[in-house]
Amino acid sequence: MMPDLGKYAFEVLSSYGVTLALLAAIVMISLRRARKVRATLDEVENRRPRDG
Repeated sequence: MMPDLGKYAFEVLSSYGVTLALLAAIVMISLRRARKVRATLDEVENRRPRDG
C-alpha cells in the first residue's frame, strides 16, 4: 500500500527514483571496474614465471 503523500508526492517519488538509479549506477560501475581489475591481474599473473 502506498501512503498518502499529498502535494509532495512527486518530489518524494522522484527522489526515490533518483536514489535507485544512482545506486544501480554505482553497482554497475563497481562490477565493470572489478572485471577490468580482475582481467589485468590475471594478465600480470600469467606473465610471471612459475617457480617449480
